[in-house]
Amino acid sequence: MTARLWQSLSLLALIAIAAMLFSLAVGSAQLSAAQLWAVVQGQGDALARTMVIDLRLPRALSAFAVGGLLAVAGALMQVLLRNPLADPYVLGLSGGASIGALAAMLAGVGGVLMSGSAFLGALLSTFLVFGLAHGSGGWTPSRLLLTGVVVAAGWGAVITLMLALSPADRLPGMLYWLMGDLSYARTPWPPLLLLLLTCIVLIPLGRSLNVLARGPQQAAALGVDVRPLEWGIYIAASLLTAAAVTTAGSIGFVGLVVPHMLRLLLGNDQRLILPACALAGGTLLVLADTLARTIIAPEQLPVGVITALLGVPTFLFLLYRSR
Repeated sequence: MTARLWQSLSLLALIAIAAMLFSLAVGSAQLSAAQLWAVVQGQGDALARTMVIDLRLPRALSAFAVGGLLAVAGALMQVLLRNPLADPYVLGLSGGASIGALAAMLAGVGGVLMSGSAFLGALLSTFLVFGLAHGSGGWTPSRLLLTGVVVAAGWGAVITLMLALSPADRLPGMLYWLMGDLSYARTPWPPLLLLLLTCIVLIPLGRSLNVLARGPQQAAALGVDVRPLEWGIYIAASLLTAAAVTTAGSIGFVGLVVPHMLRLLLGNDQRLILPACALAGGTLLVLADTLARTIIAPEQLPVGVITALLGVPTFLFLLYRSR
């Protein structure tokens, strides 16, 4: 397992580096491999250095962090629900985090307060979904999924109401941010650090997560302390989603597509899947953002449009298979 883990992660890391270099070179103004290598060495002309270091590199690192956070959050929710359709966007976590972040925007606050507001919104959405899905016999994955879809629709209505009541001068920025916008992502280090710390914490829990994926009764019979682990997953998924939403707005389906594809390729061992999701999710969003800012350059598309075009067919395919 150890050799396979390191081989798989090394390959994904190389792909991530290649995607990052591609993102730095491609845009409305193209850079050749020689120009990019000169910038990496600290040389090259001033315009190329400004373009790479001040503009493209922070955006690419932010995209990598957000994609990794969403993919890991999706993998955790799928373990908890034992359902490949689980995802922070589908279950309403992204919607709750968006409500909190938009409320902070309307209040004129940012930074830590905006992140905290998004986290509270995601956590509220988590409690609301699990509370409403809990019937007389407890919650089931299918009931939880349907409840999450309904709550996500409700958050969408609240977001529409907030936009309708917002000042006209703030409306364009809020709309673009809701579709997923990395244009103003200039501080990638906090979400990157959170992603790294999350992987460090979760990898030792891989065995317990593997057992939990088989069901809470079986996990309890094998000595896993189920309830604290489930609460930990709730809170971790909410925190990761809130950090992603605060950085880049509401970006859907990354947490759905990436874990499912990796399970098809690598199996279902969480010790491998979770760090692989961090790398593959980051790579996917870096490439999606590169496509979003180059397909109609110099104009830019919201990156959430690209991920939705990938995620909606995948969601429908998984829904068809799970009938």
